[in-house]
Amino acid sequence: MADVQFLFREGAAVAAPTVALADFGADSNATAVVIQPGEDARALLPHLDRLALVEVTFPAFTDGRGFSTARLLREAGYTGELRASGDIGVDMLSHLKRCGFDAVAPATPLDAAEAETALNVWPQVYQATVVDGRKPIWALRHGK
Repeated sequence: MADVQFLFREGAAVAAPTVALADFGADSNATAVVIQPGEDARALLPHLDRLALVEVTFPAFTDGRGFSTARLLREAGYTGELRASGDIGVDMLSHLKRCGFDAVAPATPLDAAEAETALNVWPQVYQATVVDGRKPIWALRHGK
C-alpha cells in the first residue's frame, strides 16, 4: 500500500489496518476496509458508522469504477476517511476530490506543483455533489 500523499481534510490520515471487503463481515473489530474494482460497496452501508477508513483501489488510470464507489458512500452518509489508492494521475485529483475522496495514496508519487495546479484549474463545476456544496455553473448563470 502506498503512503497518503494528499489529504483534503483536517487531521492526520487514518492508520488503522485494513481488511478486504470479503473479510470485513467476519471481522467485527475492523474499522478499515479495502474495496477492489468490481466489489459492491453497498455491502458496507449498514456498517458506515463503525468505519474510520474506506480505501478504494484504482488498478489502472483507465478504471473509473472507484469514482462511483466514492459517490455512493458519500451520498449514503459516510463521513470517515475515503482514500483513493493505486494508479492515480495528477489529472484525476480534482475529480477524486469532487466525488468525496479526502485522501490520495498514488502508487507513484505525484509532483506537488502539478497537483496544486490541477486542483485549481476548474473553479466552476457542471454538477452539484453532496461533497462540496458548490453551485453548478448553470445555476450561477441563471441566478439560482
